[in-house]
Amino acid sequence: MASTTSCDVAIVGAGLAGGLIALALKAKHPAMDVRLIDAAPVIGGNHVWSFFGSDIAGTDRWIVEPLICHAWTGYDIKFPAHARTIDESYYSIDSERLDAVVRREMPGHALMLGRKVSAVSATAVVFADGDLVEAKGIIDARGPGDLSCLEVGWQKFVGRELKLGADHGRTRPVIMDATVPQIDGYRFVYILPVAHDRVFVEDTYYSDTPDLDRDAVAGRVHDYAEAQGWAVSQGTREESGVLPVVMDGNFEAYWRSTGAKTAKAGMRSGLFHPTTGYSLPDAVRTAAMLAARSDFSGAALHEATYMMAKRAWGARGFYRMLDQMLFRAAEPDERYRVLERFYRLSPGLIGRFYAGQSTMMDKARVLTGKPPVPFFRAIGVVMGAAK
Repeated sequence: MASTTSCDVAIVGAGLAGGLIALALKAKHPAMDVRLIDAAPVIGGNHVWSFFGSDIAGTDRWIVEPLICHAWTGYDIKFPAHARTIDESYYSIDSERLDAVVRREMPGHALMLGRKVSAVSATAVVFADGDLVEAKGIIDARGPGDLSCLEVGWQKFVGRELKLGADHGRTRPVIMDATVPQIDGYRFVYILPVAHDRVFVEDTYYSDTPDLDRDAVAGRVHDYAEAQGWAVSQGTREESGVLPVVMDGNFEAYWRSTGAKTAKAGMRSGLFHPTTGYSLPDAVRTAAMLAARSDFSGAALHEATYMMAKRAWGARGFYRMLDQMLFRAAEPDERYRVLERFYRLSPGLIGRFYAGQSTMMDKARVLTGKPPVPFFRAIGVVMGAAK
């Protein structure tokens, strides 16, 4: 017989956004009955999320501090004509730590995992087996909405954590190594030295298509490791993904595609950086905003998350224009030149860009000078984006 569970707030989707909201609500409203729901048996899936220190406001650090697995005081970038070390703090979180912290902080009955959901509204969740959760408010954080509402390119990747036979000798991450052959658009390799004999290597492509040949890309990860002189003894974990790089689109249609009146978070709300595709800074801001609230009714949660996402969409036209320049003005195997030029700019500007908080002066600086793409194509993109 179907059962009904009542609670204050139910979060559907136990990924990064959902997990952060659950932790923030529990910390600021310890008496609140919060449920975290997911079809998977674990929280966070199988991911590594990284962020710059400048991505997170000091007042919000409490949300991510217990989750940090690795920290560095600088990072490197490498391009054919430019290499640099930037002294900026950089951190990583993995899904195992997120899972452990949520399980530690939330009571066992609050985690409704391994439960497939068939329908979500502003105040109810229906499971595939007929069970029901009724809440004052529901937050849907299950992943992207209908991406056909947006004009996108794609960032796709395969990452592997490699156990090495000896010390790799690296003390800092390499955020972008674009000295590799340019295949399927802009290609770079990302490196996290997570222990003296373990390194996470991710092969990433800014591509016109979402097609991902996991085996071929995983093979390139191992080829890259071999070229560094690393003796790989085994691969300990693998993750892959395909993220949208947004050039334009209809925000209202995207929001409505997953329920016009349901509160949303993470990728489902459109709260992700248009250029990088990453959602961690926005997920932290969303969790902080929700934790500061006192009204958790479905209508109030919808209004709060909708307005936050709508304001972010309106403020990020600059990044969407740059994405158009990257995908429409630059030849695929020349796209790296756009990033090579960008990484010659000041560390502060670079940090604000990744945080999605570029100033007017930052934007002017990015656009001044000779464009690293054909001039008339660049002008066409800028004029088109201004219409």
